[in-house]
Amino acid sequence: MNERLDYLREKANKLPLTPGVYQMKDSCGKIIYIGKAKALKNRVASYFRAIESHNAKTYRLVMNIHDFDFIVTPTELDALVLEASLIKLHSPKYNILLKDDKGYNYIKISGDDYPRITYALQTDDKKAEYIGPYTSGYTVKLAVEEANKLFMLPTCNRKFPRDFKKERPCLNFHIGRCMGVCSGRISRDEYRKSVDQAISYIRNGSKQSIERLTKEMEDYSEKLEFEKAAKLRDRIAAIQKAELTQHIYSSKTTDYDIIAAAVNMDKCSVAVIKYRGGRLIDKENFFIGEENDSSQTREEFLVEYYSTKTEMPKELYLDSEIENKELLENYFAGRYNHKVTINVPKRGEGLTQTVLAKSNAEEYLSLRVGRTAKEISALEDLKNILGLPKTPETIESYDISNMGEETRVAGMIVFKNGRPFKQGYRKFNIKYVEGIDDYACMQEVIERRMQRYLDGDESFSPLPDLILLDGGKGHVAAVKQVLDRTGIAVSLYGLVKDEKHRTRAIAMEGGEIQVNANKNVFSLLTRIQDEVHRFSINYQRTSHKKKQYELELTRVHGIGEAKAMALLKEFKTKKAMKEASAEELAKAAGVSKKVAEELYLFIQETF
Repeated sequence: MNERLDYLREKANKLPLTPGVYQMKDSCGKIIYIGKAKALKNRVASYFRAIESHNAKTYRLVMNIHDFDFIVTPTELDALVLEASLIKLHSPKYNILLKDDKGYNYIKISGDDYPRITYALQTDDKKAEYIGPYTSGYTVKLAVEEANKLFMLPTCNRKFPRDFKKERPCLNFHIGRCMGVCSGRISRDEYRKSVDQAISYIRNGSKQSIERLTKEMEDYSEKLEFEKAAKLRDRIAAIQKAELTQHIYSSKTTDYDIIAAAVNMDKCSVAVIKYRGGRLIDKENFFIGEENDSSQTREEFLVEYYSTKTEMPKELYLDSEIENKELLENYFAGRYNHKVTINVPKRGEGLTQTVLAKSNAEEYLSLRVGRTAKEISALEDLKNILGLPKTPETIESYDISNMGEETRVAGMIVFKNGRPFKQGYRKFNIKYVEGIDDYACMQEVIERRMQRYLDGDESFSPLPDLILLDGGKGHVAAVKQVLDRTGIAVSLYGLVKDEKHRTRAIAMEGGEIQVNANKNVFSLLTRIQDEVHRFSINYQRTSHKKKQYELELTRVHGIGEAKAMALLKEFKTKKAMKEASAEELAKAAGVSKKVAEELYLFIQETF
């Protein structure tokens, strides 16, 4: 714990309620964080209140603050400008410091008789022609793939004309993805013309390519070369169709950037995809490390990223709303001398491109945190569907399983970052509820689990970000009473199954949320519900067997329920009990030698 918290709280409460910049310093006087505030007193004091509720990054920052300094500014905009300048000057440890994954990338046109268009990182082939360099390998790969597909160029390992007619054309030829050069029916001039058209498409985009191909098609028609004209007609149609689904080109001719973030295990990655003149020209990925508040992270990233640029597009599209949108727009307008608008697209092409940017951020983050992009996406989508304050890192799920009144148990499983965390699994025997009452049983289990947490039991700490019950809104309403009574605030929902015992929806007190449309979320919830059901039913079966063993053992004179349970606890299985000697049985059950000998004979005959 930071021993200077009282001093820091007292100092923060003396700050003015004016805009300004604050600088947090460590015990050596080094600046470790710089922030801006609309009201210095409120913002700085918030660091030293309710410390346990801070996220991991902010908590560590507070624990390392020895003192802080501040600078009052006339307006919040002035504070933002000063903050950006000071961050660039001092590079504080806890601010976002950007490092990207840049490298140089080229489109290579080989110098063969039948040239190939490929992606390259080096320009070491003197016979080849190169287009580039580009800073984004992502866009280069997309452009190469699209050009080869549209102009039906070969992507196999065969060499031409050496391999003419040696093998049958591959699947790509039969599905219209390759012109079938290996058949030997395509002349060198005809092939090179297709390559030239593909290069023109890469350099100039679809619009100019369509105009040029249309003119060529019309020329062939006038010369009555209808077969060649038909091939160009089909190629034009393919390009036009591709325009509807591809992301390399945009219908918008203005310049804009798409920025999206992905979060998992409290780590954050941001992707920036740039469109200039209707073309996707670059993509950058950044690993932020630990995330602050979602809005704050995006705001800090925007300021840090664009403060290093000499120019900026007039439009930015984000994947999520930010708190200080107008403030940032004014800051960028003043810095770059033109209006900048920041929007969160809800439909159409903008939304499609934002989803693409988020997918890139997820893929990049998955490489850093050892999770798949689908797992990251599922947790973020679940957060958005349920309106959770943060991406749920820890999820607990509960299920009640019973076989009559004699065997009633519950299973608790834990998923961490989208995967089972079996060290956190727990089993419960229902102790206090009489009769078959699922709602009351679930209440008992949750209350016992929460009481263990309140009593300081580390095996039940920390609290989860989300609780999912195997049941509908009735279960949710019943357990909500327990959470309210204990004063514990955890997001709570139910998992509803259909008549085929498959996950159908998420239940809450007011109704249900359908999840079938989101494949990743649906898959995650199905895995959780199947796992908690498997875990609880297995425990119920094991418990039922033990009950049967207990009843059998009590048939021996001198063995009651307590002694029977002691024997089962010691020997676990029938086999182990059968292999035990009379002396070992006497010791485990705490009985006389005579009773132990009777017990030994009973076990040998019965088990």
